[in-house]
Amino acid sequence: MSSTAHGARARARIEVTAAIKDEARAQLAAEGAAKLSLRAVARELGMASSALYRYFPSRDDLLTALIIDAYNSLGEAAETAHEAAAGTGPIRRWTAVCEAVRTWALAHPHEYALIYGSPVPGYSAPADTIPAAARVAYVFLGIVRDAHRGPGLAKPPLPAELRPEAHRMAADLAPDLPPETVTAFVAAWAELFGLVGFEVFGQFNRVVEDREAFFRHAAERLAHAVGLVFPSG
Repeated sequence: MSSTAHGARARARIEVTAAIKDEARAQLAAEGAAKLSLRAVARELGMASSALYRYFPSRDDLLTALIIDAYNSLGEAAETAHEAAAGTGPIRRWTAVCEAVRTWALAHPHEYALIYGSPVPGYSAPADTIPAAARVAYVFLGIVRDAHRGPGLAKPPLPAELRPEAHRMAADLAPDLPPETVTAFVAAWAELFGLVGFEVFGQFNRVVEDREAFFRHAAERLAHAVGLVFPSG
């Protein structure tokens, strides 16, 4: 086979794969992840199911691809926001990334639901999703590490009964950071996505009106909770 023909086949595969994912995302928006069907995707694209299986052998393979894409898209948004805030202090960088996470989630609610909503029945995410899923966490950890090496961190209080678990988490997640900081970081991570999820899923309706100002204040409080108490560095 000539290189030209090989290149044409590769391009065609990329285009068909993209079309399959686009239709699957449309199904996510209409029906939710639990009802995603390869046969329905094939039918909407005018493909035979057997042809689609050559791209994604199972529903779980397609879900995994969508999950990785969503994590990578969110990770790219976080990284771009962090780069745009370069040269500012740790609190400003932290809040900029938090705001990027919120903005992405509001623009992609169904993809956010796929990665941070209810688990899909019968689906277990493989290890392939971990590098993409970790991108946002690495951005936040980078901010905390820079503060630790530079202007410093305020160590949050840590009760004695939590200290063994704090040391275990630090050893697993960030051995270069104090256990107190890692524990606070994990809590702040969960609280951030809880805040975003409440807004995406409508839990703030009739509760919070000025959501941008509320979220910015909450993000700054999370930065302080982690120990980023210095506005500039």
